Amino acid sequence: FKLLEYLARNVDQVVTRTMLLENVWEYSFDPQTNVIDVHVSRLRGKIDKEFDKPLLHTVRGAGYRLSEHG
Repeated sequence: FKLLEYLARNVDQVVTRTMLLENVWEYSFDPQTNVIDVHVSRLRGKIDKEFDKPLLHTVRGAGYRLSEHG
């Protein structure tokens, strides 16, 4: 839930992996793990599953963006 809340508070803005690690998981370093990928994938499956236009986007080389309008 913290992941969705953080993305929603930053809707239409690119959120970097570092921002997610610091603000959702409270890490001050990158533990070289796929924890973000796993949780983003699970969240994407829950919020985008039944819709034509996805709300959660991967921004290559930058991070993720939750779009208000798909």
